[in-house]
Amino acid sequence: MITRVRGITAACVLGAALAACGAPQAPRAARPAPSATSVAPSKPPTLAPGPAGITPVFKNGSRSAEKTVALTFDADMTADQGPRAAAGERFDNPGLIAALRELEVPATVFMTGRWAEEYPAQARGIGRDPLFEVASHSYSHYAFTEDCYGLPTVSGERMRADVERAYAAFRKAGVPDAMPYFRFPGGCYDRRALKELTPAGVTAVQWDVVGGDAFATDADAVARQVLDGVRPGSVVVMHCTRSAAPATERAIRTIVPELRRQGFRFVKVSELIGAAQDRR
Repeated sequence: MITRVRGITAACVLGAALAACGAPQAPRAARPAPSATSVAPSKPPTLAPGPAGITPVFKNGSRSAEKTVALTFDADMTADQGPRAAAGERFDNPGLIAALRELEVPATVFMTGRWAEEYPAQARGIGRDPLFEVASHSYSHYAFTEDCYGLPTVSGERMRADVERAYAAFRKAGVPDAMPYFRFPGGCYDRRALKELTPAGVTAVQWDVVGGDAFATDADAVARQVLDGVRPGSVVVMHCTRSAAPATERAIRTIVPELRRQGFRFVKVSELIGAAQDRR
């Protein structure tokens, strides 16, 4: 599916597809106490605000730099889908996360706060694994514009609160350092949404390659779509849920070795944004 973005163009996939991911990760070894010469960790890279101070939007990295690509996975459980989870529907995909670990592929997971509440151990495992980074996909997975795949909408005055509530859910689940990046539910946004989120201090992250894995059962077709679309600096959007994207793990096992054969290096979104920041 193609998402409509008012006032700003962007291609996207999703709709109300559910996504989830992760298996608990073993606790990391305790870090030594900081010494007098310790250097404070640097802040995650973000883009400067856009015109009139609105939230900046990142779509892809440099096309002329080295062949890097960022795989991103949306864990977008919607606020009102708790009854479906209680009835036994599984929105996680531990096999996908295990495959990424096995293949040693860094990735960025855009997670809703509601999903982190439903699967706190899995959220914590992903968030504490240095291979991954967690970013916000809102708390509710409600749309930030009207007419966005039939999703319920968040009122303008509640947009910032919805984003910040997601970060609170991450902290409660034990995710230590969620990144200041935000992906709009359904990929739908307009100038008003960007303006409302300015005080939250996030960089909005879209993509330039649609994985096409939502509701797909043909892993080879998903892999072909990704491989045909990737260019240096690409951001790929995919999903990680056993119920709504069952072919993703199998597609990844084709995509990763082929892109490596072509000379691509997998990175997190933060590396692409950091490189873009350095060029300014």
